[in-house]
Order: sequence, then C-alpha cells, then structure tokens
Amino acid sequence: MKITILYFARIKEVVNYSSESVELPENITSIIALKSWLCDRGETWQKLFDGRGVVRAAINHELVDDMATFDEGDEVAFFPPVTGG
Repeated sequence: MKITILYFARIKEVVNYSSESVELPENITSIIALKSWLCDRGETWQKLFDGRGVVRAAINHELVDDMATFDEGDEVAFFPPVTGG
C-alpha cells in the first residue's frame, strides 16, 4: 500500500524532510502500526515514534488517534502537540 507521510514542526526538523511517499507492507494499516514501522528505521525514529513522547496524527487533514486506519493513497501527517495562548 502506498501512502504519503508529512512531517511538521520539530519532527520535520529532526528527520530533515517534510514529506515522503512510502510503500508499506500489507499489515501496516493503522497509525500505531505505522509509528512502529517507522521506529524500525533507527534510533532517531524511535525517539520520535516509540510512544514516550506525544506525536499527533492526521489522515487526510482530519485529526485521528493511534487506532485509526488509513487506505491506499491517503495522506498521513505527524506533528507535535500544538499549544496556543
């Protein structure tokens, strides 16, 4: 399954790019599974996506939780929590 992943704010700065198109294994269909798959890329990715820090997700511009699923061609965005004031 092919999706586009977007990275914002601190995450974008750490991984050094803002988007990528990825071909995922068939069993990667949820945000939590995608985060785990990204952790397999190495230590930097583990620090971002291993669950110790908060990373929000959106699918096609809609905020979702880690159990949300996505489909072929979807856009998944990751960003840190946003605070305002």
